[in-house]
Amino acid sequence: MSDLKLFHLNGSDAAEIPGSGLALEKSLQTLIEQNLETFLGVRFLASEFSTGADHGGRMDTLGLDENGYPVIIEYKRSTNMNVINQGLFYLDWLVTHRGDFEMLVLKTFGADAAQSVEWSSPRLICIAGDFSKYDEHAIKQMNHNIDLIRYVKFGDDLVLLEQINAAVAPTSGAPALNGPKPAAGKAKYTTVSEHLEKADDDLTDLYEAVKEHLSSLGDDVQHKALRFYFAFKRIKNFACVEIKNQDKKVMIYLKVDPDSVELDEGFTRDVRKIGHFGTGDLEVTIRSMADFERAKPLIERSYEVA
Repeated sequence: MSDLKLFHLNGSDAAEIPGSGLALEKSLQTLIEQNLETFLGVRFLASEFSTGADHGGRMDTLGLDENGYPVIIEYKRSTNMNVINQGLFYLDWLVTHRGDFEMLVLKTFGADAAQSVEWSSPRLICIAGDFSKYDEHAIKQMNHNIDLIRYVKFGDDLVLLEQINAAVAPTSGAPALNGPKPAAGKAKYTTVSEHLEKADDDLTDLYEAVKEHLSSLGDDVQHKALRFYFAFKRIKNFACVEIKNQDKKVMIYLKVDPDSVELDEGFTRDVRKIGHFGTGDLEVTIRSMADFERAKPLIERSYEVA
């Protein structure tokens, strides 16, 4: 059980709000599914999705994350339930039945989303009241994207989600769902990794400084190289980074409300109504270490809300 404690303050008196999380109720699964984007940055596709008579299983929750990856969410409802192995069982089924998943995406979100599904590294999210040290060790040995998320329910109206561990498999990258789509045909696009390889020393040093700062914000930060941007995430993305060789700049998209920022032309921009790769409504352009220093408070704000 998590050692996190929550207290209600009444003047100078403090009263602990008891937390519970050992048995996950069906109602909590329903709550998570109804608020999947808010909690996990995942768009809801299906609940109790059947894998067919031959396979004989039902995935608790199926979704699509903000980077285009298929997501299976499994809930641990009892202390002796091996939710990780069960999730891997479903993950293996999913990657061999891509057409079924893409058809579900097509029906729910449309053709663009179905064509943009990224299959290089589907995700498994396990949610439970607690995990053992063996669970945390096991996912480090697996070449899969696996998140372990502990939940605690406080009273009737408070729920805490805590990411306690994550294993990240190598990815090849793909365009984000809200990004511009390439034209039909065989057009070749330069990936963000290729842009970085071609960058001069100054731009490379600037990106490495940004990357080091983003990665050092917490032990829970994960870094993924997609096709057109580098994603930095906790439970959800908090920064998406692009490299612009021609303009000698690094661009960061942050989960910061543009209305809360005094926009500075050439440095910050509201992109809520402008197509772009990655996620985040605030675009920050970094051309120098001085720009980077100015950007740090905005980066940290985005990290805190992720």
